Amino acid sequence: MSQFGKRYYLFLVVFLGMLSAFGPFVTDMYLPTLPSMAEIFNTTATQVQMGLATSMLGLAVGQIFFGPLSDKYGRKAVLVSAMVLFAVSTIAAIYSPTIQFFNLCRFLQGLGGSGGIVLSRSVATDCYSGRELAKMLAIIGAVNGVAPVTAPVIGGLVSAAVGWQGIFWILFSIGAVILLLCLIFRESHLRERRYKGSVASLLKKFPEIFRLRLFVIYVVLYAFTCGVLFSYISSASFIVQNIYSFSELQFSIIFGVNAIGIAIGSGLSLKFKSMNNAALAGTTGVLASALLQVVAVLLSSSFWPYETFTFLVLVSIGFILTSVTTLAMDEGRQMVGTASAIFGASGFLFGGIVSPIVGLGNTMHTTQLLLCLCGAAAFIAALTAKIKKAANF
Repeated sequence: MSQFGKRYYLFLVVFLGMLSAFGPFVTDMYLPTLPSMAEIFNTTATQVQMGLATSMLGLAVGQIFFGPLSDKYGRKAVLVSAMVLFAVSTIAAIYSPTIQFFNLCRFLQGLGGSGGIVLSRSVATDCYSGRELAKMLAIIGAVNGVAPVTAPVIGGLVSAAVGWQGIFWILFSIGAVILLLCLIFRESHLRERRYKGSVASLLKKFPEIFRLRLFVIYVVLYAFTCGVLFSYISSASFIVQNIYSFSELQFSIIFGVNAIGIAIGSGLSLKFKSMNNAALAGTTGVLASALLQVVAVLLSSSFWPYETFTFLVLVSIGFILTSVTTLAMDEGRQMVGTASAIFGASGFLFGGIVSPIVGLGNTMHTTQLLLCLCGAAAFIAALTAKIKKAANF
């Protein structure tokens, strides 16, 4: 199994899985406590929701920052720095005197949490290639897809007992565990492979990455897939509770079951001989399921047609997350930290764009429109990548 033994491989599975999940947990775990936080800080819901926006901005910006730095200084040192930043900002957030200070801390939390996301892909690409890389990224892709969906569910289950500050102490504890695991982690980016130029010249490497046309196509494909995922995440509670009249507990169960769909898709994607075929199958599934959902909802007022096709959309997203991450990291292998930064940031930036759009007009109609449009764009990107890849051989 590459140059690593089975025991260290298992450690990497756990370690990289935690890193991949950490960012989404930072942004989403406290969502059930937002209404009570508005009362605690004596402010508006809009001001409290800004904490979500600033943390997502931090996750996007942080990946652009930490990814290239890890190409120069190594993965371990950068990861430790990111986790220390997270720990300090989390303590500050817990004792925030005002909502404005809290939102600033949330941005810094996002910056720190982004280190785990970007470096989970970089470390996997350092250590493995081919099918082994695909297997490792399948785990990371599944976790990265499931985490944003399950984090609010877990937060909702524990918030009644520990409140929003208790949730942040839990996040702090997870960060502390990751720091301890860093002691076991072996540096994966050896000195002889690191970028030798200055930090300023390192940042100038970004245009070189964008000259890799296939990589850019995979970034576009990933961004539109995240558009589908975040459209679902942002609208699900309103649709399930307000339109179909389910309780908060019932919604949490449905939300958790749907998260399993992403994991199923990630696992099934490994059955394909070609990751390009898996990506194309996934985007076809997303687009077909979204279109069929529109028809089903128009013909029936029952919850189950909506839920059935939503679950199929999420299974299809699982196909895409694994395959496109593997393909993109292989294309950007020469500057994998920078490539991982661009790849990851595109998803959070696009997710941040579509999330507020679902609230415009009728939530069900707007969401279905976004699913169809993003699904169609992702399908075109996957088809273009497959044609271009075939032409290169």
